[in-house]
Amino acid sequence: MSPRTTGQIHIIGAGLLGTSIGLALTKLGIDVSISDASPANQLLAIDFAAGRKLVEGDDVSVVVVCVPPDVTAKTVIGALKDFPTAIVTDVASVKSTVLAELKSNTADTSRYVGSHPMAGREKGGTLAGRADLFVGRPWVMAVEEKTDSAAAQKIEQLALDLGSTPIRMSAQEHDHAVALISHTPQIISSLLAAQLSIAEDKDLSLSGQGLRDTTRIAASDPSLWLQILSANSAELLPVLKNFDKDLEQVIAALEQVGTSGSLAKLGKVLEAGNQGIARLPGKHGSTNTSYAQVVVMIDDKPGELARLLTEIGQAGLNVEDLKLDHASGAQVGLVELSVLPNIEEKLTSTLRTNGWRLAG
Repeated sequence: MSPRTTGQIHIIGAGLLGTSIGLALTKLGIDVSISDASPANQLLAIDFAAGRKLVEGDDVSVVVVCVPPDVTAKTVIGALKDFPTAIVTDVASVKSTVLAELKSNTADTSRYVGSHPMAGREKGGTLAGRADLFVGRPWVMAVEEKTDSAAAQKIEQLALDLGSTPIRMSAQEHDHAVALISHTPQIISSLLAAQLSIAEDKDLSLSGQGLRDTTRIAASDPSLWLQILSANSAELLPVLKNFDKDLEQVIAALEQVGTSGSLAKLGKVLEAGNQGIARLPGKHGSTNTSYAQVVVMIDDKPGELARLLTEIGQAGLNVEDLKLDHASGAQVGLVELSVLPNIEEKLTSTLRTNGWRLAG
């Protein structure tokens, strides 16, 4: 299938997102050039096949700005001037501040389409780039009144070629949404992980997948997140204040354990959590889908996980989700398979027939 994107794409910034975009587009046969403030990063991205060097005479169709949030607006303004016929987009995780700075500098916002791919990794940098990073992920397009419709369509086609699902909303709507679903989780994860730095080794030795799940994103780059959080402080503060109120209620209930109503307060918090998690979109964007869990014990050695999934596939069974953990103190992995309830019995029967050990 031919790519929707036409013309030369120039990427400014050879970090995780810039390199990943370059890798994905070059695999489609699209002409990609890439630059970075660091010559070493630029050379590495080119060696990594994320694009080529920009040369005089290039006819750039789209510029994708992939630089830190605090210099995004400045870089976009420069790109609009340097490439007067190109459409310019960016991938910054906060949109309103970038747009405001562009307007204050009377930049040509008709050729600018703010965007934000909802994808990333804890690791950053050129070497962390992946061509499949955006597959199945939302790609927000912050389209404004002055945005040229053809420009918006061009960025939409780019997102589709990268395997993403384009979603249009205003810059303010985007910032409001990510304050809850991205920025608040980062702060909470970091606060929890900070407690681990003062914990005793014997306590940490008991940790399992639940702790890893809730602290995973705490490994993200602090300097990058300082920029993101400060840029979106207006939208972030109300969410954090609501979280603070709920936490105060939990603390108060625990301080009064044994008194009438304390357990009811705790129960309401836990039930509200159940209701919230049920609203999260799952596979194919569906909600309120109940899955059955089957936990399989596998030996901690190469090829076992691949063999397990191969045998499930050969049986014609589909796994909706998968989690992998290691049993504490044993050379055994625990694979939690989420499947539709109507195939749970066939899956367990198939696994036992093939000699797999099931937990529970």
